[in-house]
Order: sequence, then C-alpha cells, then structure tokens
Amino acid sequence: MCLLPFGSISKAAFSAEKKKDVGIQSVFNLREIARKKIHHGKNQFVNPFNRENFGSPWRIIQWKLFSKNNFKAFYDKERVTPVSIDWKTVKDKENLSITFVKHSCVMIKDVDKYILVDPLFFGIPGFFQDFSPLTSDINEIPPPDYVLITHGHYDHLDKPSLASLRKDTHVITPLGYNDILDDLKMKRRTQMDWFDTFSEGKLEITLLPCNHWTMRNPVVGPNRSLWGSFLIKTSDGFTIYISGDTSYFDGFSQIGKEFSIDLAIFNLGAYEPRWFMAASHMNPYETVQAFQELGARHLLIVHWGTFRLGDEPVHYPPRDLKRELVKRGISDRVIDLKHGQTLFYDDFAKPYIICSSYQDKI
Repeated sequence: MCLLPFGSISKAAFSAEKKKDVGIQSVFNLREIARKKIHHGKNQFVNPFNRENFGSPWRIIQWKLFSKNNFKAFYDKERVTPVSIDWKTVKDKENLSITFVKHSCVMIKDVDKYILVDPLFFGIPGFFQDFSPLTSDINEIPPPDYVLITHGHYDHLDKPSLASLRKDTHVITPLGYNDILDDLKMKRRTQMDWFDTFSEGKLEITLLPCNHWTMRNPVVGPNRSLWGSFLIKTSDGFTIYISGDTSYFDGFSQIGKEFSIDLAIFNLGAYEPRWFMAASHMNPYETVQAFQELGARHLLIVHWGTFRLGDEPVHYPPRDLKRELVKRGISDRVIDLKHGQTLFYDDFAKPYIICSSYQDKI
C-alpha cells in the first residue's frame, strides 16, 4: 500500500471488471516497453499501464474527509494478533520454505540462502495501528543473504527495519534507491530495471513490470524511483512470483505465458474504496483474475492484517478472497498462511504449514 497515495485515481484503469465489461484489449508488450524504456521519463519514471496522474494531494483529502466509509461499523471486529515466529524450525529444516512475517514481509529459505522481501519488523510513520506486532526477538531472524525491495512506499521500504540488518546484506531493488542505501551505509547492492536478472549459482531473481507507482516525499513528487514485481527461480527449480503492490493490468497474462510459476504471492489489502484504490491495488476479484492469468499452481496473499491502509477492516482480505475463489471453483489453490506461519515444500513439492501449535496439509 502507498502511504502517500496522492494520486488522481477517479478511473479504475485496466481493472478486471472494466476489462470484462467493455472488452479492453492488451495494447502493450511488456518486453517491448522494457526494451524501449518507455517507462523512463524525464527526471522520473512513468507508469505506461495507468493513465492516472499520481501526485495531487487533493484526492487523499477527498477520500479522508468527504468520502463515505461503508466499513466503520465493522472495525470493532478487528483484533490485535501478536506474532511469534518459530525461526529454529525454519533454520533446522532443509526444505524450501516461505515465512509470512507481517504485512508484505516474507522470508524465503532456498537451500542454505535466505531471501527477505520488503522487510518490516516495526510500525510505520503515521497514525496506523499495528494489528500484528512482532513479539519474537528480531535478532532471531536468520540473517538474509538477499533483501528484495519492491518499491519505495514507507510500508515496503522501511529504513528502521533495513538498519537492523547487517551492513553487508545484499540489497536488490528497482532503479533509484541509492540515496536511501547510502544513508544506511548498505554498500552491497544491485539495482535493476524491468526484466533485468540477477543470478548466483542456480538462483535467478528477475524484476518484472507491474502497475503501480511510488513516492516518499510529496514535495519532491512521485516516481523518482522505479517499482516492480519479482520472479524468483530458486536453486531447487521452484519458481515464486512476488507481485508487490500492483493494480490489475493485462501484463499478468503475458507473464504467465512466459514463465512457469509454482507459487504466486499477491499483495491484497487497501482495496477500498475502489474509486480511490483501483489504480494502486487489486481487489479480491482482480487478484483471482490475475492469479488465473498467471497460471500459477498456488496462491498466497500478504499485505493484509497488519495496518488498515484502506477502508476495509484488516481481516477482510482472506475472507473476501475465498468467496471469489469459491465462485470460480478453485478454492483448493489458495494457501491459507497466517502471520508468523511458515509454508514448507517437501521433496515432492507438496506444501504444508508448520506453526507453533499445529501442522496443516494443503
């Protein structure tokens, strides 16, 4: 979710509902956009999939002060759920694993390497309640070999969390984050443009296009840095797609045709109200649509349950997603991973969840 969503988003550009209703066809090729650097503007990056003019503060004022919130009556059902993670089991087991830390932060263990995505261990700037505070010692977290940053919004690029890591941690980001990493004195870094690939041994990490934007300072303005999704081909040959924040676009079908994806991790949260959020985040309908177009075997959602960044209560996304999956008859494809839980894959690529109190077969 963008903490500073100062965008003009009165239209749901390329939303799945819009596409379904009026038959919007794909008019772009992701590889061609990347090759021609169409997303590179003058002194800023450009979202070629979204016509919205991000940067005006008046939209957020309209949302917060003048828009009707249809969900306030349900906020009393929200619960604070402290998160404690069994890192010892993660370290001891040799299987490929994915741990849902909180918000959009996940830790992937690939053989003997750890990949941490959008690290967030604390709160975020602003008056946002933390509904999933970490109670386990962050010093118990396995030191990541790689940190992936999807974009620069404050709930995805958290300087205090990065500062808690070793200075020699290899940080992999889209273009444009040198100033922040310089401040943190994190010198080992790789910056990537769309479709650039970092590889080490059998591990391959590719930055893919997505339909989003970024901003850290409203005075400086939006999109001074790039944003993206990640495709991780693990050393075991298992492929994980990390959506990052994105709204719906026809790029999912192109990515699905080019790559074979085992697990798609989608950000689902901060999707209401649609008139404001549609150009930045997908709702459950669009998430299922994107998942099907990717052709991934399993679906896992993050970006929910920690901060209420949209109008919907923090516990709504999994519930709303399951309803959409049931409608399409694919509810068996979702992995119901909660904060603090770890998803393991055995030698037969059979996923199962382990937490401190129970083990579930998927």
